[in-house]
Amino acid sequence: MTMTLDAGVGRWQGTGLANQIGILTGRSMRALLGDPKLVIFSVLQPLIMLLLFSQVFSGIAGTAGFPPGVSYIDYLMPAILVTTGVGAALQSGIGLVTDMKNGVLGRLRSLPINPSSVLVARSLADLIRTALQLLILLVAAVVLFGFSPAGGVLGVLPAFLLALAVSWSLSWVFLAIGTWLRNAETMQTVGFLAMFPLMFASSAFVPVDGLPAWLRVIAQINPLTYAVNASRDLALAMPVGTGVLGALATSTGLLLVGFVAAVRGFRRPLAP
Repeated sequence: MTMTLDAGVGRWQGTGLANQIGILTGRSMRALLGDPKLVIFSVLQPLIMLLLFSQVFSGIAGTAGFPPGVSYIDYLMPAILVTTGVGAALQSGIGLVTDMKNGVLGRLRSLPINPSSVLVARSLADLIRTALQLLILLVAAVVLFGFSPAGGVLGVLPAFLLALAVSWSLSWVFLAIGTWLRNAETMQTVGFLAMFPLMFASSAFVPVDGLPAWLRVIAQINPLTYAVNASRDLALAMPVGTGVLGALATSTGLLLVGFVAAVRGFRRPLAP
C-alpha cells in the first residue's frame, strides 16, 4: 500500500493484486463462517444425497455392466465428489448476484482495486468451502458407509483434487452467468436446468450401458461423464488412459472462457 501527495492532498493508489485477492478472499470466508446455518446446510445437502443414492441404487452392484468386485458405495463416492463440486459451483454465481443486490459490490467497485480480484477472491473462497464439503463427505463415507476403494488414499486424493478442479472451472462459468443475468432467481433456474441433465444423464449413478438407448447417447457426450469416469478410475485403481487429461483440459478451457466472460460482465455498470 502506498501514499502519494497530489497538490497537498493524500491519494491512495491501491495495493498489489495478490494482496487485494487475499484480503477479499478473507472477507468472503468470514462472511461464510459467520453464518452457521449456511455452513450446516451446505454440508447436509451432499450428505443427504450420499445417503439416498447409496441406498436407492445399491441393488445395481453386481449386475451386468457394473465393475466386478466393486461395492456400490465405492462406485458412487467418486461421482458424489464431482456432482457436489458442480452444485457448489452454482452457489458461486448465486453468491455473486446476492452481493450485487445488497450493495457490497457497489462499494468495492468504488475503490481503486482490480475488478478481476473481486471475482478471483470469490472463486477461491468458494473453492475452500467446496474442499471442506468434500473432506466432510469423505470422512462420512468412510465412517458411516464403509467407503474403501481399491486405490486407497493414493487413488482418492487425485480423485478429490480432480473434483475440485472441475468445480473451480464451473464456478467461473456460473460467475460469468451471474455477472450478466444479475438475478438470483434466474440464476437458480438456469443452474438447476443445467445441473440435473448433467448429473442424471451421465455415468454418475449407474453404468452408461444400463441406460435406455437414447439416454446412453446423451450420457456418452456429456462432459460430466468424463469427469466422473476419470475420478472413479483413480479411486478404484483402474486404468485411467487419457480420461484425467481430458477432464483437466476441458476444465481449463471452461475456466479461461468463464474468466474472460465474468470480467467483462463485471465491468458493466450496476443497475441503480
